[in-house]
Amino acid sequence: MNISQFLTIFISAVFIYNVILSRFLGLCSFIAISKETKPALAMSLAVMFVTTMSSIITWFIYRFLLIPFNLEYLRTISFILVIATFVQLVEMIIKKISPPLYRFFGIYLPLITVNCAVLGVAVLNSEMFFLKGKTLPGSFIYSAFQGVCVGLGYTLAMLLMSGIRERLDFCNVPKSVKEFPLAFIIASIMSLSFMGFNGFRF
Repeated sequence: MNISQFLTIFISAVFIYNVILSRFLGLCSFIAISKETKPALAMSLAVMFVTTMSSIITWFIYRFLLIPFNLEYLRTISFILVIATFVQLVEMIIKKISPPLYRFFGIYLPLITVNCAVLGVAVLNSEMFFLKGKTLPGSFIYSAFQGVCVGLGYTLAMLLMSGIRERLDFCNVPKSVKEFPLAFIIASIMSLSFMGFNGFRF
């Protein structure tokens, strides 16, 4: 393990291969929840918690259960079960702590279960830090760190989007592009800007 590897994972996950703006995963919650900054931040923290914890648990499942018993083909279904468990935990916590926020999220909070961004980071970890059924040095730490960084990238995209959409509430926007059409236009422009980070090489 070295600092340069951590830096590479951080820059790649947050900027170069941003889970929303470069990999285009998790767009459902990105478009629906990013109308205001506060719920966008709350959703981002929930996603970050799930990506981090699912990265840790799926590493153990893949390393000590799927690989030893040659069950790698069950990777997707086992990862989904782990993600669903943690989403239920987050949902119960939010419902207990902040019922108004829970009501605001509506159907989108349970949809973290099928959020391809969360599943994507678990699958990515199994492909990046395992080679021919063997763990690479430091793979556990790198997997957990990448889960955090993917969550940070998700948070960055959500906060940028929510900030722009809040400012647009004070603008005279044509009815034909209000709400979702305008949100997709903004997302596409943001995605183009993040493509500039593809020039970075490590």
